[in-house]
Amino acid sequence: MTKLSTKKRVPAYQRIKNAILDNIHRGKWQAGEAISTEMALAEEFGVSRMTVNRALKELSEERVLERRQGSGTFVAQQQFNHTFVEVRNIAQDLKSANRDYQAQVVSKRSITAAMLDEYLRRKFDIDTPKVLLTEQAARNDSDDDDDDDDDDDDDDMAVLYEVKIIHFADGQPIQFEERWVDAIKVPKFIEQDFSVVNTSDYLIAKIPLERGSYTIRALAAPEEVAHALQVEAQSPTLVLSRQTYSSGQVLTFVKMWHAGDRYQFSGEL
Repeated sequence: MTKLSTKKRVPAYQRIKNAILDNIHRGKWQAGEAISTEMALAEEFGVSRMTVNRALKELSEERVLERRQGSGTFVAQQQFNHTFVEVRNIAQDLKSANRDYQAQVVSKRSITAAMLDEYLRRKFDIDTPKVLLTEQAARNDSDDDDDDDDDDDDDDMAVLYEVKIIHFADGQPIQFEERWVDAIKVPKFIEQDFSVVNTSDYLIAKIPLERGSYTIRALAAPEEVAHALQVEAQSPTLVLSRQTYSSGQVLTFVKMWHAGDRYQFSGEL
């Protein structure tokens, strides 16, 4: 019996958008250069020109591409300066301040649809009932087949990855990072050693980030956060919550907790 995949089926136009963004990100198509024609893309992906047109139209509206009547479609000139989100991370900030930086991974895990809470389901717009039905069908098929590759099945069922990391400055915990990442879009994320590789740097290198939003709030530290930051429970913390998008969908959501007396946000107007 054929096993069902728990992964969402990606629409054809979205696959074309992803491929174009990947080619731009890898440098195949530079700013100002023409990309493949609609006809060539339709043949490459085995779809109609109407489907290709939708992908190009959306990328043009997102200012990734520029369509010129009678000339073709080009990578927008400002692509690399303005399209990708500039995401600063604490490793960069501390190193630029000549402070000793270290990261300690507290935990890493895969999250299936059955493990999702309402908060994460809404953040990533995951249709839990549909995914759960697909997972159950996959488990039933697995039981019938008596396969031994249970680990592979579990990996296929992951919809999100979660990592928790403590960031240190001169040996003192300065930030506690809780991050969730779309497991379908970044399947190798969970395999990285985040005591060496920065999470934000890895995501930026793998997936073009289009836009993001964030909030900063003062919150009392819950037990887990207090333990990680080595402060008393309910101590004041500054929490930066950020969600970043790729291909029109949330790629990653992160909560960065900072001990209130050790960290501040500043900038120039």
